[in-house]
Amino acid sequence: MQNFKVLQYKPSLKNEWNGFALDSNQQTFLFLRDFMDYHSDRFQDYSLMLFKDDELIALLPANKDKNTVYSHQGLTYGGLIYKSSLKSQDAIPILKTVLEYLAENGIKNLVIKELPFVFLDNQTNNPLAYLCFKLKAQLQRMDMHSTLDLKFKSYNRSRKNGCKRGQKNNLIVKEVNEFKEFWNEILMPNLDNKHDVKPVHSLEEIQLLKSRFPDKIRQFNVYHNDIIVAGTTIFETKHVAHSQYISGNADKNTLGSLDFLHHYLLEEVFADKSYFNFGISNENDGQSINEGLQYWKEGFGARSIAQGFYKIDTENYKLLENLFI
Repeated sequence: MQNFKVLQYKPSLKNEWNGFALDSNQQTFLFLRDFMDYHSDRFQDYSLMLFKDDELIALLPANKDKNTVYSHQGLTYGGLIYKSSLKSQDAIPILKTVLEYLAENGIKNLVIKELPFVFLDNQTNNPLAYLCFKLKAQLQRMDMHSTLDLKFKSYNRSRKNGCKRGQKNNLIVKEVNEFKEFWNEILMPNLDNKHDVKPVHSLEEIQLLKSRFPDKIRQFNVYHNDIIVAGTTIFETKHVAHSQYISGNADKNTLGSLDFLHHYLLEEVFADKSYFNFGISNENDGQSINEGLQYWKEGFGARSIAQGFYKIDTENYKLLENLFI
């Protein structure tokens, strides 16, 4: 009989956690502890490690808030992490074991967010949506990522004209190691003026993460007459370049700065990737879509992929029994 058990993560297990994450079904550095733990002061970590017959077979990056565990609120995406070779016969009892463990430890709900398929290895088994159906999970939120398959770039007339304006205005794109210019002169003023919010990462936090992942977190700025006018912060993984932040000054349309920047990224810097992910255009917890932002992203050929957020009653783990007939 197979023996599944759960351990709550602790720092002494860091090497085992990281080793598994690097050899798992996903190809993103966000689940490495040096990334996850940068905001440990804001989240009560409740990450779990699952073992089958004493072999580590899955991770759940997670945090706890009252009687709910989230697959982690400080990360863009999440869910259960396991080896690409894992079959459904194990994926099902893994989630069942997690829910049973949480229920036994006084946790009422698990809120789990999907890992968009572009961040998964090609042959990955991903039965989450089906299991949430069986668990009678509540779909709390649905976001749409604008993702470009780089084999099918297709610029519309507006994006082509923007690139031409960028060339005419002699814009220059530079990759830089410092974030201060972009954060202080472009990103933070824009977010404050338009949405009355701050970036998810403070300047100090993004600089810390850059020092830990120098080849994975990259900053590209656009200059006009030696003055910064736009920029983007890219989180780079094996198959995907993901735009964590994109922002330009008030002249971005006149100058064509963002079109010029992304033409350079798509054609020169990340042309060998499988996907370029522009991120979401959702607002109001997924209820609305910023039409202008969505139109701009799709002007490069990007199309929407969905990311669900599911709320599961942990006591429903019994619904995963006897699925196979």
